[in-house]
Amino acid sequence: MDNKFYEAGEKRAEKVNDLFAAIAPRYDLINDLQSFGLHRYWKRKLIKLAQVKAGDKAMDLCCGTGDVAFALAAQGAEVLGVDFSGPMLTVAKQRQQRDGVTKVEFVRGDALNLPAPDSSVDVLTISYGLRNLADFEGGLKEMLRVLKPGGRLLVLDFGVPDNKLWRFGYFQYLKWFVPVFGRLFCGDSDTHAYILKSLQHYPAQRGVEKLMHQLQCKNVQVVNLLGGVMGINYGVKGK
Repeated sequence: MDNKFYEAGEKRAEKVNDLFAAIAPRYDLINDLQSFGLHRYWKRKLIKLAQVKAGDKAMDLCCGTGDVAFALAAQGAEVLGVDFSGPMLTVAKQRQQRDGVTKVEFVRGDALNLPAPDSSVDVLTISYGLRNLADFEGGLKEMLRVLKPGGRLLVLDFGVPDNKLWRFGYFQYLKWFVPVFGRLFCGDSDTHAYILKSLQHYPAQRGVEKLMHQLQCKNVQVVNLLGGVMGINYGVKGK
C-alpha cells in the first residue's frame, strides 16, 4: 500500500513535513472527528501521568497546534513547544495569542537535534510524533539527553492492540474510514491513510517499552487506552 507521504530513510522528514503542511488548517477538527473527541481525554491522561509541578521545565516535542503544551503550562510548567512544521506552529501561535496563554514558547526544531542543553528539562512529552521520526531509537536518545536525571519522558501515540480481533477491527477502521476524513477536509485521502502506513512501520507501545528498557529508563510503564488503540509509554531518566 503506497502512500505519497510515507517514505523510509533520508526523505522521511521531508515527506512528513509535506503532510503536516497539508493538514495543519484542519488538524484539530479532524482529530475531534476521527477520535470521536477521545484524543482530548488521552491528552489529559498524559498530563496527569506527567505529574507536573509548578516551576518545572517542560518540553512538548512535536507539539503540533499546542494542545499538550498549553495543558502543561496550565499545570504551572514553563514550556518549550518544539515542532519542525512551520504551518503547525503558526496555528499554535495563533491559538496562544487568541487565548492569552503564557509560559509557553514555540520554536521550530528537529526532534533528532533538540534545541536544548543536556539535562535541562524536567518533563518531556511527545504526542503522535515519535512514529513520524526516521530514527525511533535516536529520537528517544535525544529526548533522554535533554532530560534531567529523574526527569519524566511520556510518549502518546497510536498503538497496536494485543487482542487480535480488536486489532483487526481497529486496522480496518484506519484503512477504510480514516482516509475519508483526509479526502473530505484536505482533498487527499493519503493525508490520513498515512496513519495506518506509518503504524505498520512503528514498534508501537510494546516496542517503545523495550527501547526504553534498553536505554536504561527507570519505572517504565505502558498505559493502554481503549484496549491498546492508543498507548502511553512512561519512563524516568536514570540518575
